[in-house]
Amino acid sequence: MTDASFQQEFLKAHNDYRAKHNAPPMTLSSELNATAQRWADHLLASNSMGHSNTDDGENVYNMFSSATIKLTGKEAVDSWYSEIKDYSWSRPGNSDETGHFTQVVWKESTKLGVGMATNGNKAFVVGQYRPAGNMIGREYFEKNVLPLAGREVGGAVTTTNERGKGSQKNTCMLL
Repeated sequence: MTDASFQQEFLKAHNDYRAKHNAPPMTLSSELNATAQRWADHLLASNSMGHSNTDDGENVYNMFSSATIKLTGKEAVDSWYSEIKDYSWSRPGNSDETGHFTQVVWKESTKLGVGMATNGNKAFVVGQYRPAGNMIGREYFEKNVLPLAGREVGGAVTTTNERGKGSQKNTCMLL
């Protein structure tokens, strides 16, 4: 069962990323929380990955370890958002490599639900979104998946990743 602190951390992670793309914040939906939780419980019980039969948007995350898992609400969202590196800003649209990212920042999605099920060594996180994102058609992506705030499409973005005592500077081009 997903506790309130996990839900709030999950929501905050979404809204922090959405703010970077000038997308409005989402709010938690108790209805979507319940359906996402049911699906997460089902995935754990069946030990399988897959999407539910829903008209809402949905992201699914799975983690397993021989050690006990201490999963946070932010970890799944970070994983989904990391797909930004593969998104083609010059050819916006849906792809298997970026569909989680685009759903996280989809501007028209306003409601969010989350469910997490774990047995200690395996965990499934389900995020559900209303209205659903990733609508087919370039125009929908251009309107809903906005570039990072303050960045032009095709512009350079510089980030610094801290590693130990030193740091590594990576420059990536948004295509």
